[in-house]
Amino acid sequence: MILRLAFGSLVARALTVGMTILAIALSVALFLGVEKVRTGAKASFADTISGTDLIIGARSGSVQLLLYSVFRIGNATNNMTWESYQDISSRPEIDWIVPISLGDSHRQFRVMGTTPAFFERYKYRSDQSLAVRDGAIMSDIFDTVIGADVATTLGYEVGDPIVVAHGLASFSEHENQPFRISGILEKTGTPVDRTVVVSLEAIEAVHVDWQSGAQIPGQATPADVIRQMDLEPQAVTAALIGVKSRLQVFGLQRSINEYPQEPLLAILPGVALQELWQIVSIAETALIAVSAMVVITALIGMMATIFSSLNERRREMAIFRAMGARPRVVLGLLVLEAALMAAIGAILGLALLYVGLFIGQPLIDSAFGLWLPIEAPTMREVWVLLSVVAASAIVSMVPALRAYRMSVADGMMVKI
Repeated sequence: MILRLAFGSLVARALTVGMTILAIALSVALFLGVEKVRTGAKASFADTISGTDLIIGARSGSVQLLLYSVFRIGNATNNMTWESYQDISSRPEIDWIVPISLGDSHRQFRVMGTTPAFFERYKYRSDQSLAVRDGAIMSDIFDTVIGADVATTLGYEVGDPIVVAHGLASFSEHENQPFRISGILEKTGTPVDRTVVVSLEAIEAVHVDWQSGAQIPGQATPADVIRQMDLEPQAVTAALIGVKSRLQVFGLQRSINEYPQEPLLAILPGVALQELWQIVSIAETALIAVSAMVVITALIGMMATIFSSLNERRREMAIFRAMGARPRVVLGLLVLEAALMAAIGAILGLALLYVGLFIGQPLIDSAFGLWLPIEAPTMREVWVLLSVVAASAIVSMVPALRAYRMSVADGMMVKI
């Protein structure tokens, strides 16, 4: 009976009730959307690299090493010598090792020198391997494989020539040694999409005529001559390592961190990621707090709406009382109406969230490399929805108590 009365009352005030429900729905969608982005960002960062036990490079900070070696953010403070790389790669604990050389760029996209093993050993999103969408892996020293975002943004196709620039913000280009695109990688949602991949020998080749960061005037070695040279690198920026047994990881890490020949740093990617999230946790908490305040504002607006409607409903409340309804019935009616509005708003907000995810998922993945999975609501999200309904019932108690105290005569004295 009381449920039917509550529904009838809400329908009778469809406009104001609809606006209140919409406000709650938008606030719930915003709060859950922020939660989806937060958890999606963490998952995307964590899934950027998998199957790699250690990352080594020149001694700096663990987060800094992770950022420039995996996410192509920032620069290395120093390089690791080729002799140290070879010495470490010969250790019996190591199953595989992939060197990485950074420093050059192409139209604001990072250029990374590595070996063919990178395409086999680099894993993302739970051991997914890189796949070539068009063309093939480099076969010539001046071949390059580009990420999906590089190809899309610059309109490149297999066979197109590209010229690498010296450094990240340099106007000096290696015009004498242009590259040819031999392959384009499938979209991964990782920094690989925004990377131009070349061989380690190619990094040395484009710097044959360079000294101290500048090209030697009047010197231009032909490509055929360069192909005959010994292009063993002098140094690399970092290296990805896989060990034969996980039990050997910490021992190998300690050994590299104490390497006597030069100061090196070995990090566990997962641990470094946790440090990174601790750094940004303040901003993360602030974002959640702002979203929560939006929900609270919507609930306060609902309470104000109920308050404002009490004057219009004084005769209605009095009639209920005159017909034998006890004060607690009137109180329960108003609380039930608020809970119904919040429940409908929460469900509508959840629907808006999934519509937004369905539309925005490919756009966000393409623009930011952030994959937001469309999954069933988690228990945390269910608790958020239940909390909104419970909070609405609580805040509605304030106007409901006022209606509870109204006398029958108070409502009958209202002039029409």
